[in-house]
Amino acid sequence: MNPSLAAENLSMFGTDPWWLVVVKAVFCFAFLMVTVLFSIVWERKVVAWMQLRIGPNRHGPWGMLQSLADGIKLMLKEDVVVKRADKIVYILAPVVAAIPAFMAIAVIPFGPAGNEVSVFGHRTAMQLTDLPIAMLFILAVASVGIYGIVLAGWSSGSTYPLLGGLRSCAQMISYEIAMGAAFASVFLYSGSMSTSAIVEQQHDRWYILLLPVSFILYIVTMVGETNRAPFDMPESEGDLVGGFNTEYSSIKFAMFMLAEYVNMVTVSAVATTLFLGGWRAPWPVSTFWEGANHGWWPLLWFVIKVQLLLFFFIWLRGTLPRVRYDQLMKLGWKVLIPVSVVWLMLVATVRTLRNEHYDFADIALYVGGGVLALLVLSFVADLFREKGEKGREAEGSAAQPPGFD
Repeated sequence: MNPSLAAENLSMFGTDPWWLVVVKAVFCFAFLMVTVLFSIVWERKVVAWMQLRIGPNRHGPWGMLQSLADGIKLMLKEDVVVKRADKIVYILAPVVAAIPAFMAIAVIPFGPAGNEVSVFGHRTAMQLTDLPIAMLFILAVASVGIYGIVLAGWSSGSTYPLLGGLRSCAQMISYEIAMGAAFASVFLYSGSMSTSAIVEQQHDRWYILLLPVSFILYIVTMVGETNRAPFDMPESEGDLVGGFNTEYSSIKFAMFMLAEYVNMVTVSAVATTLFLGGWRAPWPVSTFWEGANHGWWPLLWFVIKVQLLLFFFIWLRGTLPRVRYDQLMKLGWKVLIPVSVVWLMLVATVRTLRNEHYDFADIALYVGGGVLALLVLSFVADLFREKGEKGREAEGSAAQPPGFD
């Protein structure tokens, strides 16, 4: 397959019969639901092992049906609606939060873009659809989910949910800018916003090796986007009781939990697509096995990579404490955004020089000189800032009136 299968040629999509489209849509939904059910049990098991506990072990073999039991329990609980709530918005908020979480998976490739698998005798791509601006579609639907959280906080008629919703909104704005810059560096390298084309461009080298800073930026921002520990400020129990979903119970609370875990799966799938080669087999396997990237095998490699990233979420929750809200905002605005913008400029410079057929030594010289100049400017700015702070402290201490004897 030509790596330039790009957004300009997506002719393999839109030709499936309607029933095959329905089958693929049901598969995407089932993939998310099964992964969520497994991830909840896995999270509880892993955290229990970290804390030297046993974890769930009653429902099903090794406690694997614990998620199903929890879902049944939540559905059977009383559905309480507080009197001061705006009932229509209060009921719709969980739906608004849950539906966008399922939409992004539609453009994620589970296998090669060519018609490589047979479903009931029809050759089809292992992807529901693709778009020339598929990554922008993912950013757009990811942003819609925040409305559900904000509306849940506002419509509950309570102080704590409102504060949790506002925190989540501020957090989303702060971290989505850096996430978009990380996406943009991938666009510059691949030359396309199509997910299938981005995976095809990683046929010889994954972007985690070419764009390590973008990968680190995305990993940090995806934790902030999903409101997971240590960035779970919108639902911190210590100061907000339960955050934006304090007043929710029964199936509505379950929908918020479902949206959170589906978002975890989605951002992990996006990270796999952009930086980890997507459905491609890992390096040792692909070197000695030619069929590793054909047939149904790509689905296995994709699932393994997604599960490793989900384990990363669990590992963070089990090891790191929750950060303060001011630290969260400082990290987003003073670290992630400046670093992402500077890195994007460097990537754009490298791509421009490569397109102009400059030698690698010249590119390294120009980019290294720019980085060195930025470091020198940053060092000089820190010196002046520190000098100014010391001067203000000295003036403040001199202006204080003498104390009484």
